[in-house]
Amino acid sequence: MDFSNIQGVYFWGFLVVFGVVMYLVSPRVKDEGGFFRGTDAKGRPASSWALMMSIFISWIFAKSVTNAANLGAAYGIVGGLAYATYWLSIPFAGWVIYRLRTREGATGLVPFLIGKYGRFAAMAFSAAILIRLYNEVWSNTAVVGGYYGETGSFGFIASALLFTAAVLLYSLKGGLRSSIFTDVIQAVVFVLFLALVLIWIVPTHGPVALLTEGNFALDAGADLLLVALLQVLSYPFHDPVLTDRGFITREKTMLRAFIVAGVLGFVAILAFSLVGVHARLEGIAAAGNAPAQVAKGLGLAGFFAMAVVMISSAASTLDSTFTSLSKSVAHELPLLAGKTPGTRAIRNGVVTMAVFALLGNLPMIAGTDILKATTLSGTMVIGLAPVFLLSRWVGYSPLSFHLSFWTGMTLGVLLALGALPASWAIGGGKYGLLLGTNLYGLGLCTAGFLLPLALGQRRRTAEAA
Repeated sequence: MDFSNIQGVYFWGFLVVFGVVMYLVSPRVKDEGGFFRGTDAKGRPASSWALMMSIFISWIFAKSVTNAANLGAAYGIVGGLAYATYWLSIPFAGWVIYRLRTREGATGLVPFLIGKYGRFAAMAFSAAILIRLYNEVWSNTAVVGGYYGETGSFGFIASALLFTAAVLLYSLKGGLRSSIFTDVIQAVVFVLFLALVLIWIVPTHGPVALLTEGNFALDAGADLLLVALLQVLSYPFHDPVLTDRGFITREKTMLRAFIVAGVLGFVAILAFSLVGVHARLEGIAAAGNAPAQVAKGLGLAGFFAMAVVMISSAASTLDSTFTSLSKSVAHELPLLAGKTPGTRAIRNGVVTMAVFALLGNLPMIAGTDILKATTLSGTMVIGLAPVFLLSRWVGYSPLSFHLSFWTGMTLGVLLALGALPASWAIGGGKYGLLLGTNLYGLGLCTAGFLLPLALGQRRRTAEAA
């Protein structure tokens, strides 16, 4: 898009107005309950409806809707279905957190890990979380930048940084309370403009053609669908944007919100993947950003609608990322050191947000591939599945955690380095090796987790004999 004309001024103006409006409507909080737990001025937690909307839009990452459309362009509806499957993580995580809270008394994942698997286990988990949150910064700002210029251009970088500054300012104002409040607004905006985009797209080919494009075969996107089903078992637990919201309201309220948000997210992502399917049927080259390429053919109004969808989804994720980072550093790192958060927790949280807003954009400036932020990190944390799903089967067992967690991390790193044998691949598709690594890796992680239990049982049997 040419930003030297009046249209460019219009788009840049929207980005500025968006930041100003979000700052003005965002509530200001001064206490830790509001900043870190999202309570209102009277100490009341977020309502079920607000929590559901917040979870829904916070997980509709800008990079996610872009990836969904790209996969729709590559594999048809199978690609969209594969990526939408990740949203089953939300109700699954809600069920696991409900069980941890009601059966094991968990007040948060980090405190739970300290009590169940030891301080070093919680430290390893926290490190994985910080890496994940760091990736969330650049991978979402890069999507917004893509609507203002080519990767690496002045428009691309400047708009991404302006967008980051806008979200940072209102996040500093209200922390998690501000994030949840603005999420409700951004969810409504997202749904409305997504509907507008689909109104432009769907009639061109009709819903039947869009929903039947593609083949259910391992080399046609079905391998990624199976990867998603496997990663659902572990993927949500290294995302504090999701899990932090699992401990701020009553258990049943939380579970209900997670289930509804997951269903809505699945539908929304699958619907947006139709943008990519449309590009596939029209012969439009995705060029790494199918929504942007399709938007260019929709005229100014269509391009604007697509940009609003991306900006609203990216903002909801970025403000949640900032609040999760502040909580992780200001509240949970002291717990790892055996201390309680001090009176300067909010100040430390504010500084954390600012630092990550700056450093988190470095990969965006360098032009890193946004899909890598999902698939590789999902493989590295497959070891978290037995840690949370099988926790009731073990007592205090640090070894169980480390054998499972580091097995997954090792496999994820080897996969990223291209060091795993081709024989591990399942099928001949693009994601065959990823599928094999996740399937075999999950088995290895589970075996590692249960090994101390088996050895302890054998030892007790030998002593009894």
